[in-house]
Amino acid sequence: MTTEAKADAAVAEPDQLTGDVVGQDLIGQLVAQAREQGLDLTGEGGLLAQLTKRVLESALEGEITDHLGHDRHERSGERGGNVRNGHRAKTVTTEIGPVEIEVPRDREGTFEPKIVAKRQRRLTGVDEMVLSLSAKGLTHGEISAHLAQVYGASVSRQTISTITDKVIEGMVEWQNRPLDPVYPVVFLDAIQVKIRDGQVANRPIYVALAVTVDGTRDILGLWVGDGGEGAKYWLHVLTELKNRGVADACMVVCDGLTGLPDAVAHVWPRAVVQTCIVHLLRNSFRYASRQDWDKIARGLKPVYTAPTERWLEFAETWGSKYPAIVRLWENAWAEFVPFLAFDPEIRTVICSTNAIESVNARIRRAVKARGHFPTEQAALKCVYLAVMSLDPTGAGRKRWSKRWKPALNAFEIAFEGRLTNTRH
Repeated sequence: MTTEAKADAAVAEPDQLTGDVVGQDLIGQLVAQAREQGLDLTGEGGLLAQLTKRVLESALEGEITDHLGHDRHERSGERGGNVRNGHRAKTVTTEIGPVEIEVPRDREGTFEPKIVAKRQRRLTGVDEMVLSLSAKGLTHGEISAHLAQVYGASVSRQTISTITDKVIEGMVEWQNRPLDPVYPVVFLDAIQVKIRDGQVANRPIYVALAVTVDGTRDILGLWVGDGGEGAKYWLHVLTELKNRGVADACMVVCDGLTGLPDAVAHVWPRAVVQTCIVHLLRNSFRYASRQDWDKIARGLKPVYTAPTERWLEFAETWGSKYPAIVRLWENAWAEFVPFLAFDPEIRTVICSTNAIESVNARIRRAVKARGHFPTEQAALKCVYLAVMSLDPTGAGRKRWSKRWKPALNAFEIAFEGRLTNTRH
């Protein structure tokens, strides 16, 4: 091959250095030509829209060629057979805005395009964008306005609702998936949301989050309760988790709800029930003047971080001024004191419930903008989308594994091999 031929071949082939299908020279030529003609790169009628139109129409022509068995202007056989029958105009909403394309037709009406199916008005990227915006807490009206303002795309609220409804099937499958036989830690909490059922009322959405034996986060499920948070409904949740395969949990961290330790003991008799430290601290501040919050926080820290119990020192210092705080901790002492018997590696990850608090914060952010939901399913759908978008880059998974690795070794020792035995 001559030098000139090699050069021509290098231009004709994809850019091997970058792996791009379109070479950098061709991209540069297109951009330069668009600028010379005063053509915008984005927006309706822009360069990207024109390229999208050409690519989609070219793909559709390839599909109808495969369907008919012959190319354009070729004879389809001596007996005639099915042939092309013109085009029909169609506008599809894409991530760069609305694009009008010409969809080929066949005489017999049997052509079923795949890349832009019949009655399809949006490319999949738009659906993914709507789901992402919904997971971040935008209402259907806000999503519609955003798409119109940024992309010039007209997407109605009903269409957005239809798009988000597609996740329901996946949500049901996720909610009923099999679970691991054992978890080192299971965090239990509930989020209050407003649901209109005749009248607007607060309803709890129960969240169960677990740490796996590999140190990763696993949200086990979401459930909508029928009233205030109650231990009876938590028993229903825990029983469902057991039926889905969770035979054992080493520790269950929860708030101080009366009756919840009994519900845990009924389902997982060997589990250690630990009162959530963050809930205790938060409730303590409710009984104290704001000007004393920092002092109380410093006084309580040795109680849940010191190698030995330091409660008497705190009680003597603050008992006369804030007796309600002392009663709060003493009433929760039976579920708090087990925490003090564990190694520092375990206490470090258990004393802070950032694991579930960060999830709750994301959920609250998503539901806050909605005000209230028309149905239970609408509320559950919103929370599910928020949960599924927690770690889009995977960086959180790596941080979890790194943070929990020392604690899991301590769990294996403290709980006498229950993690390994149950797993195998």
